[in-house]
Amino acid sequence: MLIQRFTIAVWLILTCGSPLLARQPNVIVIVADDLGYGDLGAYGGTEIPTPNIDSLARNGVRCTNAYVSGPYCSPTRAGLLTGRYQQRFGHEFNPGPPNENNTHAGLSTRELTMADRMRATGYLTSLIGKWHLGYTDEFHPLNRGFQSFFGFLEGAHPYFPDRQGNRLLMRGHKEVAESAYFTSALAREAVHYIRDHQQEPFFLYLAFNAVHMPLQAPPELVQRFESISNPRRRTYAAMLAAMDDAIGSVLDQLRQSGIEDDTLIVFLSDNGGPAVNASSNGQLRGHKATTWEGGIRVPFIIQWKDALPANKVYDAPLIQLDLLPTALAAAGEETTPDMKLDGVNLLPYLKGETEAVPHRNLYWRFGQQMAIRADHWKLVRGRGESKQLLFDLDNDPGERNDLAERHPEKVAELRKLWSEWNQELVKPAWGPTKMDAETP
Repeated sequence: MLIQRFTIAVWLILTCGSPLLARQPNVIVIVADDLGYGDLGAYGGTEIPTPNIDSLARNGVRCTNAYVSGPYCSPTRAGLLTGRYQQRFGHEFNPGPPNENNTHAGLSTRELTMADRMRATGYLTSLIGKWHLGYTDEFHPLNRGFQSFFGFLEGAHPYFPDRQGNRLLMRGHKEVAESAYFTSALAREAVHYIRDHQQEPFFLYLAFNAVHMPLQAPPELVQRFESISNPRRRTYAAMLAAMDDAIGSVLDQLRQSGIEDDTLIVFLSDNGGPAVNASSNGQLRGHKATTWEGGIRVPFIIQWKDALPANKVYDAPLIQLDLLPTALAAAGEETTPDMKLDGVNLLPYLKGETEAVPHRNLYWRFGQQMAIRADHWKLVRGRGESKQLLFDLDNDPGERNDLAERHPEKVAELRKLWSEWNQELVKPAWGPTKMDAETP
């Protein structure tokens, strides 16, 4: 009789499934906008406390050589959501402000998004925050794999309610008004979404517009940073603190729902900090919209308590293109060659299951600017340079000492590799705007 009961129990588990074993992990990708590399506590910042973001590093993996494939907003997001270098499908520049001249500018409809692919595996999908991948209906998030959307379509948005902000803000396809400080509103929406869908696997793309211009923060938050003498830096600090508080609300809700351990959480910035918002890229050279390290190296933290080690530092180069195959792998889905992905599944690397590195080479093309990183070497033509420079990033992450004349053979090798990659790309589908040329 005991054997018979055991057999029945095993049969029930195999046929009905065990909720504890069968449930796919949730995936949350949190993107900051224009965050300085050196402004988080986890990356050496001391001026602005970021305890909630830092907790992700304490409970997960902090990546020190993480990159984005575009040095500013829209191209990075196109690469993130497709897992492919965005230059392969012409998304090299921002689409510019919405007008009748750029209705064709947006994330190519020939590309599948992370939301498309996660939805196909049975996930619920939601975008909360910034889109910046096209303004017309064919590019709308609800037509690109997301089942719900609260946010805005443009590249920037005011933080306090006003007529323009209300006109631009959308829930689904409908324009809506908002009374809260916008960073707090995004936190509210994310908390509600997690609470309402805690029983189902979900993919949440939480794309903050903080700490992008305009510099706006609640007075009570600004008062936290009276010790910062620069008024612009003081407001920036308050904006970053508001985003950290918002992320803390998300983490609190995951804990209350009992699903934090089984949620893969990624935090990163879409590019390096620009000078205009008083951010700091620490020792890195350059800023947003450049292929110097200060434009393309970003904070990148991954927490998944059920699967990844805690308080680990990972130093090998990786890129935001890796997020799509990593999310699919977490969901139990294999990538295939026909997907033509440039990203790779990071999980075996972060778990220490392999001594290999995710990428031998990483590449950038941004108009006349270019770069390639191969191991610790980087060949780059950044803004303001007429020639390509060579740096040893292990010993010179600030890109101060050009070694091109001392290592002409390495220059030739990297130039050849970059040229071969460049031949695989297409021409930009639209050109840079005047604002692109002026972005500091």
